[in-house]
Amino acid sequence: MTRTIALITGASSGIGAEYARLLADDHDLVLVARRADRLGDFAEELRARGAAVEVLPADLGTHEGIAAVAGRLAAGDVRLLVSNAGAGGYAPLVDVDPADVDRLLTLNAVAPVQLVRAALPGMLAAGEGAIITVASLLAFSGGLTDSRAPRRTLYAAAKAATVAFTRTLASELADTPIRTQVLLPGVVATEWNQGVGRDIPWAMTPQDVASASLAGLRLGETVCAPGLEDQAAALDALLAAEAALLTGGNQPAPAARYRNPQA
Repeated sequence: MTRTIALITGASSGIGAEYARLLADDHDLVLVARRADRLGDFAEELRARGAAVEVLPADLGTHEGIAAVAGRLAAGDVRLLVSNAGAGGYAPLVDVDPADVDRLLTLNAVAPVQLVRAALPGMLAAGEGAIITVASLLAFSGGLTDSRAPRRTLYAAAKAATVAFTRTLASELADTPIRTQVLLPGVVATEWNQGVGRDIPWAMTPQDVASASLAGLRLGETVCAPGLEDQAAALDALLAAEAALLTGGNQPAPAARYRNPQA
């Protein structure tokens, strides 16, 4: 059996680790995360299942970390990129340290774009490949006023960027063999955000999230929301709303409500 190489970021725990476990039977792996010790221990578990495993410690919240992983992808042999690394940084914007703004946006929004850019030439040259970016249902929460939702200005902005990036990229690559998917998990029972998801009754397991994503990739889904039953109808409604905004807003004159604002 031919084994292809998958590179997974944020691979030391949670959803990233479950992707690795699911892929280990028929892929060799490049595992990327900040914690070298955890990566090393996890690599041994996967090697015992027959996978060849490279460990690449890197902090994707830094441009140096992105460059290190992009350099590995530039070798051209990776056929599946799972861009999963991320951090919540949940806080009102006024409470976020200015130095953390760049770091959080770099990790959550810039890194996926740079890594996909690094992976694409090798995939296109080989005539095969797949890209999964992990976003969040919170990408669609900009208008949500539910007080139970986390303070998420930076996170929602970054994940919305990832959604737009991956959906647009899918159209760009439509005439190529490269498959793309953006994953939209909801609450997941992992150590993310101090592990609060583990105490939420409706949280999905990371195993189910990763399994749904890979099943969706096989089904040809560009968007995968693991808990959404009627996904096709929801996406049709989203496309209709986007079209209404784009076509309705592109007019040569302002809307009527702006013409006599004092009336």
